[in-house]
Amino acid sequence: MTFPVVGVIGGGQLARMMAPEAVELGIELRVLAEGPEVSAVAAVKTTPVGDYRDLDALREFARDVDVLTFDHEHVPTEHLRALIAEGVNVQPGPDALVHAQDKLVMRTAVDRLGLPNPEWASVGSVEDLLDFGSRIGWPVVLKTPRGGYDGKGVRIVDGPEDAAACADWFASMSPLLAEAKVNFTRELSVLVARTPGGEERVWPVAHTIQVDGVCDEVIVPAPSLDPAVAQAAEAAALRIAAELGVTGVMAAELFETPGQGEGFLINELAMRPHNTGHWTQDGSVTSQFEQHLRAVLDLPLGATGVLGGVAVMRNFLGGANQDIYSAMPAALAAVPGAKVHNYGKSVRPGRKIGHVNVVSQNAADAELLREQAGRVASILRDGATS
Repeated sequence: MTFPVVGVIGGGQLARMMAPEAVELGIELRVLAEGPEVSAVAAVKTTPVGDYRDLDALREFARDVDVLTFDHEHVPTEHLRALIAEGVNVQPGPDALVHAQDKLVMRTAVDRLGLPNPEWASVGSVEDLLDFGSRIGWPVVLKTPRGGYDGKGVRIVDGPEDAAACADWFASMSPLLAEAKVNFTRELSVLVARTPGGEERVWPVAHTIQVDGVCDEVIVPAPSLDPAVAQAAEAAALRIAAELGVTGVMAAELFETPGQGEGFLINELAMRPHNTGHWTQDGSVTSQFEQHLRAVLDLPLGATGVLGGVAVMRNFLGGANQDIYSAMPAALAAVPGAKVHNYGKSVRPGRKIGHVNVVSQNAADAELLREQAGRVASILRDGATS
């Protein structure tokens, strides 16, 4: 029997976490790594080092794979179009991926689909930014359309004086994206998967908690969410995936806005497995990593129900403890039901090092699970022994 080869561009933790799922499915996984020490190298047998911005490196990597997919969205779309023209199976394709690469393209598409967007504008200068702020009111959120993630490439502009200080951003990239600062009650995330053949699945809406622009916690299903809002959010994410021709896993990050739109506004899109979906490894019938592999290979998709009443994911970032393994005995003993996922990274302050998942059959246990996941994460981060 011959099983397919899936090539992943990018060697971060997302590629690493696809590896055990590929083994279970009998799929060979290969990774184009940014360097010999990146996260996925220890988990995947074939990991050539290459620059994803180099078309020849992409060609060489893609030569013997059945499908090419991604750990990140940064591969130039013109390179992907060239690969497709040469017969490479790229999933998701560049016409879909560009909506995760460029926030201006994404905002335009959301408007075209008639889905709830914040007020926004493409601004090419400080003067344009001043005009936008005076029209919709301050403060304004200024974003770089490309390259931003985890709070990077985002600037809060409180008024005209702050706008003048943004000249350096316009000098390095123009136009930029200006958005109204949304008055939201919490952040939500909807994860969907779609195959090239059009089969689609959606996981329950998650409540996500961000700290300093980085996802800190995820609670699924989102507690006390109006069922009508949950249904509308899931429908919106599925429609985006279908209309944009997305394949694989897509995350739609949302602001919950009671009384505005359909109870939510769309924040950002990611067309790959996503931090807000890590809970699925232990809390769902089918993890986002298995589902992504199934989807890009056009295999039937798996069920997406929660394994229990509630699941909680907690990230842990680099902190005082430089030896994560030394804290593992205390962390595992503290909450025997917790599942720890390490990314194999060296520790740096603020760097994502891993996450903790906990699941309960009782939906009322959400706050207990949050406390348990936080306790394990703090032991790993700080090296505590109690």
